[in-house]
Amino acid sequence: MAHDQEPHHQEPHHQEPHHQEPRQHEPHEAAPHEAAPHEAGHRHTPVHAHAHTHAHGGDTDVDWSEMGPHLETQAELFAPVHERIMAWLAEAVTGPELIVDAGSGPGVVSCLFAQTFPKARIVAVDSTGPLLERARVRAARQGVADRFATLTGELPQVLDELDGPADLLWASRSLHHIGDQRAALAAFAAHLAPGGTLALLEGGLPSRFLPRDIGIGRPGLQARLDALQEEWFARMRAGLPGSVAEAEDWSALLTSAGLRHTGTRSFLLDLPAPASERALGYAADLFTRMRDIAAEDLDPEDLATLDRLLDPADPASLHRRPDVFVLSAYTVHTAVRPR
Repeated sequence: MAHDQEPHHQEPHHQEPHHQEPRQHEPHEAAPHEAAPHEAGHRHTPVHAHAHTHAHGGDTDVDWSEMGPHLETQAELFAPVHERIMAWLAEAVTGPELIVDAGSGPGVVSCLFAQTFPKARIVAVDSTGPLLERARVRAARQGVADRFATLTGELPQVLDELDGPADLLWASRSLHHIGDQRAALAAFAAHLAPGGTLALLEGGLPSRFLPRDIGIGRPGLQARLDALQEEWFARMRAGLPGSVAEAEDWSALLTSAGLRHTGTRSFLLDLPAPASERALGYAADLFTRMRDIAAEDLDPEDLATLDRLLDPADPASLHRRPDVFVLSAYTVHTAVRPR
């Protein structure tokens, strides 16, 4: 992951058994552009709809600290689906003491965990300090700072800084940013308490924002963008340090990590047309990023169509269209460490 590096850092909080050890840190200014209550600030590819994004200037690198507002807005837009995911997890995970959000981004989902499990301590883990500062600001604003900690460093090694095992470890599309996913899963499993649950959000379906035929350009634009997205994702994976090609059989991989696969379920985010201003802005942001990385690979007609979709002055633009929607599917796999 191309993240800003800092020393391992953890936010102080009230100390209890099975809790993160307080550490001192330099004061931070409150992050700008705080949005109202999801990433869930988690990172992924330029167009897949969730709160992590990699594309930047035609490359697979990104300044994550600059992505904070985008990640928060995206995560908040997806709050309904994450609330359903957490309700499902809460059926099986009862009374957790420690919940770890591995790859938390700006902590929108971390704070949702704090709300869903009001007696649990939450540790948001990410390699980017500015995103974790946003998480701390959010936790304070929502009144959960006394049981909210952060840990700065690269996954999975930074998990060694935890002072105890997790009862629930949540990894939302952070695993595929680690070169050796099988080894990372084994490390995740090693940091679970006996009977603890690993919840892995990977897979699902590409997001859709527009009908197949949008009245301009060739029909099927998003399908062609999906194909470019898959190529981008393959390059991103191949370029990771220690990258290992792995068949994405998540239940088998969880089993190979010594866990017992307990369930897989997909959750739908369905925000129908006409889209809200937030959804329209999110769609425009993602299409802008895709244009940045795919401009050289698109044919002239598709490029011209994208330019029209992104021009706020064009009546056919995403900013003005009444047919924009958000439709996404997210798949969560759960596994338990045997007692």
